[in-house]
Amino acid sequence: MPDIRSNIERIRATLPSGVTLIAVSKYHPVEAIAKAYSVGERHFGESKAQDLRLKHQALPQDIKWHFIGHLQSNKIKYIASFVHLIHSVDTLRLLQEINRHAANADRIIPCLLQIHIAQEDTKFGFTTDECRAMLDEGTWRTLKNIQIRGLMCMASNTDNTTQIREEFEAVKALFDEIKQKHFGNDDSFDTFSAGMSDDYTIAIEAGSTHIRIGSDIFAQ
Repeated sequence: MPDIRSNIERIRATLPSGVTLIAVSKYHPVEAIAKAYSVGERHFGESKAQDLRLKHQALPQDIKWHFIGHLQSNKIKYIASFVHLIHSVDTLRLLQEINRHAANADRIIPCLLQIHIAQEDTKFGFTTDECRAMLDEGTWRTLKNIQIRGLMCMASNTDNTTQIREEFEAVKALFDEIKQKHFGNDDSFDTFSAGMSDDYTIAIEAGSTHIRIGSDIFAQ
């Protein structure tokens, strides 16, 4: 097993105040998560709803579970009762389905809108114009069991750091625009989830509040 303790401590030492580390535990066993938990990590990210449910059942109940993968409507039921934050809302229909399951669980589920900024068709998310149009249209305001907390994005898989920086900065600019237009009086719109193992320092410089780190913690 990699030295999870040292990896977490090394990453934490690079983080400014106010940035939350999410340990991306997908593909990794309960034992590895328990090791990270033992050194104080409480935020973990998973991308499959059934796996998340099983790990939630097997591990301490004060863990804050983040769903970071592409979420299918028929899988929301597995996580609605406990998920801390869904990062990957990419359609209004999905937001409506999360709201329905949240109501059934008597919860308000925090969500992020995923923005497709990368130059890759394999990634999901709203385009910037689709996101603006969805928020302007206003149906989301009728959904009382979800709370839009901010935006999430993934940069292009490239060694071009200038491109990565420009992509993160573009989404942060959209975040600021949306905050001013739709959430100006709502302090809970405060989350910009951006940055993974290879690019999290660039994301933090662009304003990321939540970084999602997997391989730098669990795969070394």
